[in-house]
Amino acid sequence: MTTPPSTSPTPPTSPTSPDESHFFNRDLSWLEFNRRVLAQAGDDSFPLLERVKFLAIFASNLDEFFMKRVGLLKRYILSGVETPGPDGRRPSQTLEEIRRMVKELQAELARIWNESALPSLKAEGIHVLTYADLDDAQREWADTWHRTNVFPILTPLAVDPGHKFPFISNLSESLGVLVGSPDSPERHFARIKIPDVLPRFVRIDPATDADTDANTDANTDEVILVPLDEIIRHNLDGLFPGMVLHEVASFRLTRNASIQSHADESDNLYEHVEAELQLRRFASAVRIEIPEGANPEIIRLVLEELGLSRSDVYARTGPLDFQDVFEIANLERPDLKLSHYKPVVPAILADDEGDIFALIRERDILLHHPYESFKASVQRFVSAAARDPDVLAIKQTIYRTSRDSPFVVSLIRAAEKGKQVACLVELRARFDEQKNLRFARQLEKHGVHVAYGVVGLKTHCKCSLVVRREAEGLRCYTHLGTGNYNPTTAQLYTDIGLLTCNPRIAEDVVGLFNLLTGRSAQTEYNELLVAPTTMRRRFNELIARETEFARAGKPARIYAKFNSLEDINITERLYEASQAGVSIDLVVRGFCCLRPGVPGLSENIRVWSIVGRFLEHSRIFHFGAGHEDPADGDWFMGSADWMYRNLNDRVESVVPIYDRAARQRLATLYDILNRDQKRAWDLQPDGSYTLRTPSADADPESPEAGGSFRALMHLARAGTPV
Repeated sequence: MTTPPSTSPTPPTSPTSPDESHFFNRDLSWLEFNRRVLAQAGDDSFPLLERVKFLAIFASNLDEFFMKRVGLLKRYILSGVETPGPDGRRPSQTLEEIRRMVKELQAELARIWNESALPSLKAEGIHVLTYADLDDAQREWADTWHRTNVFPILTPLAVDPGHKFPFISNLSESLGVLVGSPDSPERHFARIKIPDVLPRFVRIDPATDADTDANTDANTDEVILVPLDEIIRHNLDGLFPGMVLHEVASFRLTRNASIQSHADESDNLYEHVEAELQLRRFASAVRIEIPEGANPEIIRLVLEELGLSRSDVYARTGPLDFQDVFEIANLERPDLKLSHYKPVVPAILADDEGDIFALIRERDILLHHPYESFKASVQRFVSAAARDPDVLAIKQTIYRTSRDSPFVVSLIRAAEKGKQVACLVELRARFDEQKNLRFARQLEKHGVHVAYGVVGLKTHCKCSLVVRREAEGLRCYTHLGTGNYNPTTAQLYTDIGLLTCNPRIAEDVVGLFNLLTGRSAQTEYNELLVAPTTMRRRFNELIARETEFARAGKPARIYAKFNSLEDINITERLYEASQAGVSIDLVVRGFCCLRPGVPGLSENIRVWSIVGRFLEHSRIFHFGAGHEDPADGDWFMGSADWMYRNLNDRVESVVPIYDRAARQRLATLYDILNRDQKRAWDLQPDGSYTLRTPSADADPESPEAGGSFRALMHLARAGTPV
């Protein structure tokens, strides 16, 4: 039986004693976000395979939620920690409500799959069948393919006095089997892992040789797909010759990824993260997923061995792991997908042979991805620095990046050319630890100075620094962004970036890197808002200033856009500003613990979430500063959400935007997001979300009818990107 971690988790703490009626529960609010994701799968305005993809995204999100948040709650409960959160719920109460909501959401997931996705796929010639649905020729083909491509890989693991219960890895799919000899009533358990190295949906085609890859394109418009576990399940006799198969049940395990970290006490962070990854592999189980009607004897045995209760079991119809349907979403059917969007090259960077540093000297360059090309701007900036003989030093942070990162290639090239190259690699980026360990080794091998950040703080800021020798002396160029240096997600996430050589900002970035790579005690900066030293204080000052403007009868407004809002102190200051008359608009994609629209508390606060084609990821902040025109107010962008961890436990950076044209672009972006009547969901005072709907006479290209994603793509293609 799995044992819990030996260390007790630190209970959730609050710097104040909030009124619990003023706050939504963080975890339940996150589930409401995933409900909005799931709603996209049922939205007929998306092409079919895009809707199928949202089913997989929903499932992927839920996996991470169980690994991180449910795992943490179960650790609290196991350790006897029942400290109420800001909303007044104890961990056990939150977990009980999570279970109720998840089962409700999974019922909707199954309904969309069975009543909408499957019939629609069938109508388009994509048939997702069970083994029992196949005709004789198709079954013969599937059995032959199984003998050739699957059977040699399978390893049945028995449980008996000579064999202990097998280790079951996180997110693995398994078949549990009860077998016995023909002359004995005794039944024994065995587990077969569904191989990760094979496709989860097998393309059936009796017209081809079963020895060939079952997923190669066939000469037919019709596609017949059968889940891999179905084929294995109906070919188990070969694994247990001479035995009787009594029962078979599928199950999928989720383990806790919220491992107690003591990195501050480790002499070597690199070794600590490696050890933590190994510990996570054997962490306690938090969830079992099963199909409806699964054999209760098998499930009971698995639960006992894993230390789980019936309340940790989630049963539904459809694929055991809905992430598997990514394979269906990726079928070569462009007629069933959104047309490909090619990011535009910013006009100022149109000459790809030009001197990018000269262009940055002319003016600050604001970038909006994925509408504007990440490759033609940010990648070009770092690549040009690596090649330029006048560049003496390059420094960069890596939090998450792609597997074959061009930034790693550029940093290595620069180091091999003799430049001073430093890279902050955040080894503790959740679920990217292994990849970042590999990048760190690779960079160090080629002479890059690799640092792992400030003791006790995770490094989440996104910045690059280039030091260049010029006629006037050394000049520093910098890129600061809201997203990771990841070319893949840069095509899928909306993010803002800034290329600048403003000397005061550059001086701050130099100081920030000294903090990250050395032992700097710097706590003040010229322009940057840096967590955990100056950012919270500065945001508090800006909110207080708007509050005073409102009390004095002057224009007062706050606009902010980010992933999540959870910080109690910031929330209470926003309530105070609302009561003073400040107009507050918040675009919060994920969870939001602030309760908007409550008379006497937050009637001047609106909160909405935008979910659709791209993942809204940019963090933007605006304070009116007493001006009527938003372009004349204060604008900032950066890496931090308004969460306690971002403001207190991470190194984050937020940069002011001084170029008025850039501020006008951000003001226009706000206006487009505000007018979105297609992909925007308004948060109600009771915690529910209401989808906006466009009027019948709205221009189809406008945010009102087509949504902000379509409007922003249209403007970018027209040469006027926002």
